Amino acid sequence: MNKYSATKRKAVDEFWSTQPPCTHCLQLYDSDAALLDALEGFIATGIRQGDAIVVIATPSHRIELDRRLAYAGFDPAAAAGRGQYLPLDAAELLAQFTDDGVPDEARFRRVIGDLLVRARRHYPSVRAFGEMVGLLWADGHYASTARLEEMWSRVCHDNDLALFCAYPKAGFDAAPAFAAQIEAAHSQACPF
Repeated sequence: MNKYSATKRKAVDEFWSTQPPCTHCLQLYDSDAALLDALEGFIATGIRQGDAIVVIATPSHRIELDRRLAYAGFDPAAAAGRGQYLPLDAAELLAQFTDDGVPDEARFRRVIGDLLVRARRHYPSVRAFGEMVGLLWADGHYASTARLEEMWSRVCHDNDLALFCAYPKAGFDAAPAFAAQIEAAHSQACPF
């Protein structure tokens, strides 16, 4: 069960509803609960605003997100059925454009471009959440992670995409120079 306080829910909803279309937001989280609180707000706000929602996450986070959305009164299966909610596996999608942890920009643009076309079929505005960068970072591919964040920034800019990225705080300081590059690639930090 989601244990948001009414005050926190209001703050999260207000934060996500005031983001411009071309936003690249970073969250460093202490716990899965903190990530899922922010992610639920990001997704629920998008559904209420009529955005298409792309969730590129680990299986455990997708399952918990769906449970939380259902508890909050949303129907993830119905949203997926109408093409508004596209839940995808982060590791599977990452494998489509990387070789040995190194992203290929042409393949990335093709994979993400196809995904955005699919998302915009019925919904002109798209917001996306991605954990692919977190997976690369966890595997020690620091330079590749920074490169992928830069590629995402270009896609956000070119497509008016609101993107939310997240990394566990634990281990984020393993490569300080690359961590600084990753923080610089984002237009803002998530305050939750």
